Amino acid sequence: MKQAIEEATATGTDVIDHDHHGIRQVLQELGIQEINAAYSTGLQWGGESNEQVRSISSPTDGKLIGKVRMATAQDYEQVVTTAQEAFKSWRLVPAPKRGEIVRQIGNKLREYKEPLGKLVSYEMGKILQEGLGEVQEMIDICDFAVGLSRQLHGLTMHSERPAHRMYEQYHPLGLVGIISAFNFPVAVWSWNAMLAAVCGDVSIWKPSEKTPLVAVAVQHIIKDVLAENELPEGIFSVIIGDAEIGGLMAADERVPLVSATGSTRMGKKVGAVVGARLGKALLELGGNNAIILTPHADLDMAIRAVLFGAVGTAGQRCTTTRRLIIHEDVYEDVKQRLLSAYPKLPIGHPLQDGNLVGPLIDTDAVQGFTKALEAVQAEGGTLLTGGQVLSGPGYETGTYVQPALVEAKNEYHTVQEETFAPILYLIKYSGGVENAIELQNGVRQGLSSSIFSLNLRETEAFLSHAGSDCGIANVNIGTSGAEIGGAFGGEKETGGGRESGSDAWRIYMRRQTNTLNFGTQLPLAQGIKFDI
Repeated sequence: MKQAIEEATATGTDVIDHDHHGIRQVLQELGIQEINAAYSTGLQWGGESNEQVRSISSPTDGKLIGKVRMATAQDYEQVVTTAQEAFKSWRLVPAPKRGEIVRQIGNKLREYKEPLGKLVSYEMGKILQEGLGEVQEMIDICDFAVGLSRQLHGLTMHSERPAHRMYEQYHPLGLVGIISAFNFPVAVWSWNAMLAAVCGDVSIWKPSEKTPLVAVAVQHIIKDVLAENELPEGIFSVIIGDAEIGGLMAADERVPLVSATGSTRMGKKVGAVVGARLGKALLELGGNNAIILTPHADLDMAIRAVLFGAVGTAGQRCTTTRRLIIHEDVYEDVKQRLLSAYPKLPIGHPLQDGNLVGPLIDTDAVQGFTKALEAVQAEGGTLLTGGQVLSGPGYETGTYVQPALVEAKNEYHTVQEETFAPILYLIKYSGGVENAIELQNGVRQGLSSSIFSLNLRETEAFLSHAGSDCGIANVNIGTSGAEIGGAFGGEKETGGGRESGSDAWRIYMRRQTNTLNFGTQLPLAQGIKFDI
């Protein structure tokens, strides 16, 4: 890491020199004491030709953390060229050896978990425990990928032709483009990059322009591992840019797979461009997630899950609980419990012990929050509590809000849309669980879903073919907090992509069917005769 700090210092523009919450020390530990980076491929830093500089301020206190130069189309070309060269050698490294590199990356992340988690928290705004949890998620996916590196298996099939053998195998795909969002600025990248790496691919990462510094930090950590193993530049690359860079990546035929995380609106654009060139798109888009509470729910457990799901990360998770579908028999009880809990939520600087809710990412997100509340009330919804933009000491940035509870109907236009903020809609249902499931499924998104019930018939109905239509369906746990062992993703306008665990690795490889003839004859399939 000392080498990384010296290299950054040699070409940098100053990061703001302040010790607020020890951030300056964190930056130094992570090798980003000074930055002049639009992109990074291995040990190279570039982008000096571009005069467009973006200032990165923390939503927690408004302080300037640092500045980065935004990449140009010329920078992008250099990144792709370097990655192409790296792929030529990386794909030939045996998969278990590639896994060994990922193991070392995981160990480096363990070494820097605390400062990296702190930077995630400060740059993005999630509380420190969530920042540390995000780094742990990176470590976990590294562990998963190491084991996976010895299990990239195909199948063998019996041939209908004598003296023939059939099997299938998987080969590295090539360059994988990764477009990540601000809310999980490093974890979702790692889901893609670590699996791609053990599959023999190289990756090009365009982080959110709102949270680029933590991506630079991760690149510093990784490039130490690459250098120690005398590996080529470009196995892992970072390019910092705006939507133009993402557009170049989506349209680039040299990038066979583009994995994009973000809004449904963004995903539709990326998917259309990638699809037009017949490339592969892995899309992880919006969620409008619901928890169903039946009369048989353990409400003590349920309320805890609802609170974390609705206000964790200030409502800025794709798996955030946005709708609470409550049976009429328990509706008033649940409402009163939430009305008691919401005003007590500790809201403030995410690096301060005891706070559970940090800021929204910026004032644009705050505007989206307030506009959604105005819109849903105009439709007939009732604001029960919260909804204020907080001001005064500790809230000078205008990015802190009081999470809101709203009584609403599922069919309201505002409820049908995803608002990336802490708004929880309370929706009453009557009758059997099938009515609740119909409400749960009655939105265009299909990411995460949950039911709380101790009734076996209700929970099995929720998990059946006629149950939840989401990619994730949970019983007696909330909508947030997926583990890396399962495939993560959703249906409908969520995009249909799957990342992380299970067999999600297959999308990062190309499948090939092989037939071997070890006999002396040349029989054709289906018994066709073609004798000359």
